[in-house]
Amino acid sequence: MGKKGQTTEAAPGVMMAAPAAEMDVATGLVQLTGLVQAIYTRVSERHDLTPVQAKLLCVLLGGPRGMADLARCFGVEKAALTGLMDRAERRGLAQRTPVPGDRRALQATLTEEGRAAATAFHAEVSAELAHLTAPLAPADSEQFRATMAGIIQRCRAAAGPGPC
Repeated sequence: MGKKGQTTEAAPGVMMAAPAAEMDVATGLVQLTGLVQAIYTRVSERHDLTPVQAKLLCVLLGGPRGMADLARCFGVEKAALTGLMDRAERRGLAQRTPVPGDRRALQATLTEEGRAAATAFHAEVSAELAHLTAPLAPADSEQFRATMAGIIQRCRAAAGPGPC
């Protein structure tokens, strides 16, 4: 690290501006996003999943979801989600089942193998991500958690129904 404007590699493919004390919030958020995505991708690969498949499994850990709801969650058209579900079904990770009370609608659910894969992935990615905040003092960690939760809550409330 050195003069303002210089960069160093924080993780493979993730550049950090130096010095951190001069970093603005937007730059910090972008760089933190890069660190989180790098960890998510690395753990996904270790579980023989793409990051999108890992997200699908983690979303479905919360219970069955309608296909239209999942398409909104992923920000894709139903056709793209259909392809993702086709691949998950071929691997035995998820299945489409009828929605009770609506013969035309389908919902996505995890299979037992999918639930096991999602649980294992979620545990490992959570542990890896925890390393990012491990050096923080307990009060700083709680402040970071509360601030992050507040930002997420406000953004979701402003956006209305949509991304998960």
